[in-house]
Amino acid sequence: MNRFIYSTLLYLASPFVLVRLAIRARKAPAYGVRKAERFGFFSWKNDNKPVIWVHSVSVGETIASAPMVKALQKQYSNHRILITTMTPTGSEQVTKLHGDSVAHVYAPYDLPDAVHRFLSKVSPAIAIMIDTELWPNIIAACHDQKIPVAVVNARLSERSAKGYGRLGKLTRQMLQQVSTIAAQDQETGQRFIALGLPESKLEVTGSVKFDLDIAPKTLSAGQSLRQRWQAGMNTNIQLLVAASTHEGEDQSIIDAFKTILSNRPNARLLLVPRHPERFDSVFQLIEKNNLTAVRHSQGSETTPETQVILGDTMGEMMDFYGASDMAFVGGSLVATGGHNMLEPAALGLPVLSGPHVFNFAEISDSLVKSGGMELVESSEQLAEAVLELMDNKEKSEQMGLRAQSFVNKNKGALTKTLNIIQRHLK
Repeated sequence: MNRFIYSTLLYLASPFVLVRLAIRARKAPAYGVRKAERFGFFSWKNDNKPVIWVHSVSVGETIASAPMVKALQKQYSNHRILITTMTPTGSEQVTKLHGDSVAHVYAPYDLPDAVHRFLSKVSPAIAIMIDTELWPNIIAACHDQKIPVAVVNARLSERSAKGYGRLGKLTRQMLQQVSTIAAQDQETGQRFIALGLPESKLEVTGSVKFDLDIAPKTLSAGQSLRQRWQAGMNTNIQLLVAASTHEGEDQSIIDAFKTILSNRPNARLLLVPRHPERFDSVFQLIEKNNLTAVRHSQGSETTPETQVILGDTMGEMMDFYGASDMAFVGGSLVATGGHNMLEPAALGLPVLSGPHVFNFAEISDSLVKSGGMELVESSEQLAEAVLELMDNKEKSEQMGLRAQSFVNKNKGALTKTLNIIQRHLK
């Protein structure tokens, strides 16, 4: 496929994209506003400062890139930082993490005219794409305007590589126009090279997700939540957080928890769905299973009868981890590919995950080998693993320490990434 055919197909699909936004807006109203930004129409104050453009798709990428953004603000104080996202939850996270110290708009769709309007207004000195955000028209336009494009913290699963491979010439041309790809691991790097990336443009830096900045307020916020939820109980609770769960795995987690609860009445489940549009349906599912639940968003106080806490807010995941005794990381009992298991590991929690972790294959494998994480195949195995951790305090503590040590030993990707950015900004 060439870029002309690709662009034509995108234009033909545009009406359907708008319909999809409207449908999503029914459950998440934020999708229904600021639509013009997605086509390159937005107000922009030109203060003659050079712009560093950072694109992070949604919440996870925005959180992962936060230490990098803060470092860039210190190192390039005469520059203006612009962060773009694709989702409203990502937009909210930008505001929560950075306030008005950065500019934010939605990223343009990869339509030539939308990209042209965006770049004409912003004129970035560099475009930094977090993880694997590869858009042919954006990259081509940046290349034509001599704007370096650095894809940092890049990961590429075997499945995604096959998808890009089907685009043939379009993918090869796009990768030849990228300035640098900073891959999380060697396996990812080799996949990019196989797709057409020149070896000279590849650097293996590791994952910036190891370079987590755990602020003291995160630890204190977690402990405050813990004390709040403990206050209504007659006994010391043992809290399992099931984080970033997806449709299709909530019932399995609830089934496991019911087994756990029958053996450990002081066990409590903190269930945190990945997508806000699912908060209501997951709460209904909990009640359907005859479990007593409270919603965190409503500030409901726990009682001795409370069994489940629904984490139905955005941007508090690290606080939730800080309040918990052990963590199950979702998106892994279904074939979603898993989510960031380094966050609970960095806080010293024993980590559990399902088998579908292809988005974090190397990190997951290494964390398991370090003794900081266990994989479970089913709700029955999840229940067994949690009960063993609850019964064996020494194992739980050692597993958490190994997880935390694994994170600490692998830090350093942020420094390498900043060096790449510095090179392109000269």
